[in-house]
Amino acid sequence: MVDDIAVEDVSAWKSGLDDVFALVAGAFRTASVRWRARAYLTGLLAPIERLTKPRLAETMIGRALAAGVEAGWVAADSAYGRDGRFRAFLEARRIPYVVEVPVKQTVADLDGDRRVDTLVARAPDEAWHRVSAGPGVRGEREYDWAWATVPNFGGVPAGFARTLLARRSIEDPTDIAYYLCFHPDSIEREEIVRVAGARWAIEECFQAAKNECGLDHYQVRKWNGWYRHITMAMLGHAFLAVTAASDPKAHAGWEDSQSPRSVVSWR
Repeated sequence: MVDDIAVEDVSAWKSGLDDVFALVAGAFRTASVRWRARAYLTGLLAPIERLTKPRLAETMIGRALAAGVEAGWVAADSAYGRDGRFRAFLEARRIPYVVEVPVKQTVADLDGDRRVDTLVARAPDEAWHRVSAGPGVRGEREYDWAWATVPNFGGVPAGFARTLLARRSIEDPTDIAYYLCFHPDSIEREEIVRVAGARWAIEECFQAAKNECGLDHYQVRKWNGWYRHITMAMLGHAFLAVTAASDPKAHAGWEDSQSPRSVVSWR
């Protein structure tokens, strides 16, 4: 959304700072500090568009598509998956997705919206299939998966389907993750599971870069300093990743990072 603040309102706030400075003069003795305080307030109240994570993701995906990058799938966590506008953005461009959603997420059913956890709780035993989501440091990442087609009430494009996917832990059956999916209707279960698990590699990459290279250990206030820190941390992580992949001894020393954790027709 865009903040509806007039220029004169910002000016009034800036001039009002003089009264604040008079009260806390000891903290604002130099002109540079007063200037920075005014600049901060001006930026904070400026009538510029502030974008949420899903809106930023749409911008990034749009730029990639405009540059000719082909996207086979989009995988995302619940910060994006819960956003209906983000899912509609992908569907309008025929981009298949597997996005995690919170337990309170609802989907349309014949007699109204139903929570995904309610639907999954009613899945028969035969709906669950043990499938690997891909290899991990300790072997295959196996979970029990249930996959269902949800009713088509929202104009699904021809040749596509909307489905609900659930991932249940083998060790703890109460640990269940939920996903909304959009894809060509010919897609097989193993492919959907593979895409759901593909996001872990990205999360592990970020976690390793934070742990090993201090990706998030910056203390900067300006763009140039932040950009330099992030660039060097990413370069360092790339070096470590290549070394670990090419040197068995180096690879053995890496630590495993934390993994993230009706009328429907069960497949």
